[in-house]
Amino acid sequence: MKIGIGLPATISGTKGKDLIEWARRADQGPFSSLGIIDRLVYPNYESMITLAAAAGATQRIRLMTTILLAPIRDTAMLAKQAATLDAISGGRLTLGLSIGFRPDDFLAAQVPFKKRGKIFEQQIGQMKQIWAGQPLGDSVGPIGPAPVQAGGPELLLGGYTPIALQRGGRLADGFISGGGADPVRLKQSFQIFEKAWQDAGRKGQPRFVACFYVAVGQELAGRASEYIHDYYGRTNPMADGIAQSIPLSPEEIQDKIHSVADSGADEVILWPAVADLDQVDRIAELVGQMGK
Repeated sequence: MKIGIGLPATISGTKGKDLIEWARRADQGPFSSLGIIDRLVYPNYESMITLAAAAGATQRIRLMTTILLAPIRDTAMLAKQAATLDAISGGRLTLGLSIGFRPDDFLAAQVPFKKRGKIFEQQIGQMKQIWAGQPLGDSVGPIGPAPVQAGGPELLLGGYTPIALQRGGRLADGFISGGGADPVRLKQSFQIFEKAWQDAGRKGQPRFVACFYVAVGQELAGRASEYIHDYYGRTNPMADGIAQSIPLSPEEIQDKIHSVADSGADEVILWPAVADLDQVDRIAELVGQMGK
């Protein structure tokens, strides 16, 4: 199984130069992909711009949105940004997308929250049309540049509801999980997604990517918990569950990677809960040990 690492672009106080250095170190390490998570109403770095900067600082590692909130973005512009990033990175982009669940992001973007599922499905079709070089209408010409990957970047969809999983099975190249990565829930989600894939008459196998938070060092438990509660909301019960589930020792992290692999994941992205640069090296070391 492939193992990637996230960028600490949502952790308060992280400097731009440190994100670039984080990307460089990840590129030199054993990681398959460099991921980023997305918000609008939060002091995080914008996902596509940050990955574009990371593209210029790296050579081989894949760039992955894990995930991007598609419905709050203009469809044509998002398709153009994704094709541009795919082109300048030499075809290294994986586009993980979801509809989002925080109403404030939609209020800020002036997009109707309750219509986000319908908007999302329309976006996927339009983006594929743009990446294929087809115009969106009689009065609209083709939108470039052409992505390096034929047909557009690899497309993964997130979301645990049956509707989200069935949508992904019909329209995407694979499924990407949220930050909890409970092995039982993952396996169930993979099975629903795969059935939707087969029911749609699609050939081959879908890709399954799982994500969970890590921090290497028992002394970092408090800082990791503080970040999670700030990001997800201090009164959000989900934040408590995620914070309590963060593995802190190399052994705990390796065990969780193995359990996620056993659930059927092809790749796992380790999201950092602490932004210290030495976390890249410490995570790289424990990942490297797993390959021995």
